[in-house]
Amino acid sequence: MTTLSPLPVPPARFRDLVGSEWIKTRSLRSTPWTIALTALFVIGSSAVATLSDQGAVRGPEAPDFRPFDAYPAAGYWTLILVAACSGALAVVSEYNSGLIRTTTVAVPARGAVVLAKAVVTAALWAAVGALASAGSFLVSQAVLHGRDAAVPVTHPGVPRALGASALLAPVSALVGLGLGVLLRHVAATMLTGVFTLLMLPTMFSESARWSADVNHAMVPAAWRRLVQSWEADPGSLGYAATVPGSWAVYALWPLTAVALAVIVVRRRDV
Repeated sequence: MTTLSPLPVPPARFRDLVGSEWIKTRSLRSTPWTIALTALFVIGSSAVATLSDQGAVRGPEAPDFRPFDAYPAAGYWTLILVAACSGALAVVSEYNSGLIRTTTVAVPARGAVVLAKAVVTAALWAAVGALASAGSFLVSQAVLHGRDAAVPVTHPGVPRALGASALLAPVSALVGLGLGVLLRHVAATMLTGVFTLLMLPTMFSESARWSADVNHAMVPAAWRRLVQSWEADPGSLGYAATVPGSWAVYALWPLTAVALAVIVVRRRDV
């Protein structure tokens, strides 16, 4: 009697892991609601800020781009919070449900699993960020058009503000994902994310060099500088962030968070 040996199962390809993570994400009922409500709130905050700006009228010269009408802090700090929490839940929810054990049994390459989660999280929130950023700009300029103070998308400072505001969402989401892998606990991850991304920057002013350096190394400070369309006043007593340094902050935070997550998940048990 001949015994048939089972056919070898090929290892999962990275694109298969990405597809699996995308199915997990889109199957959650909370995902479309979270995206829709977040985008609506962010764009709505831009409309409210622009309508409330009584000084937004055309002067004797061509109108200037008013970045904090198009991109008010209230809306985009909310975007940071929601994106970071969503990125964290992409990992923490699996630890809480025990599904992570099934995942790691099926795919022993834990680092690849984290990278697949990072790709899906970054792509999803990049799309959300682009929608919110473009919507905020269009809504604000529609309001300003009635006051003859609107500017086109090619106006100096607008493309950078558009890009920085769109990328703020995936940057925050990847930081949240990295914290989720490191902490593996919902409450601890949420509190750490809120403290690190939103509360910690407010503790450091720009009046002293060391304090300004710490502040400028934070994501909200980098976003604020990139959205700002004017240069710092040379006579100011504060220390202003630079545009290249702010882009570097945008790159280093998510890269560091994901790299640490990959290293940690490879060296510890589930």
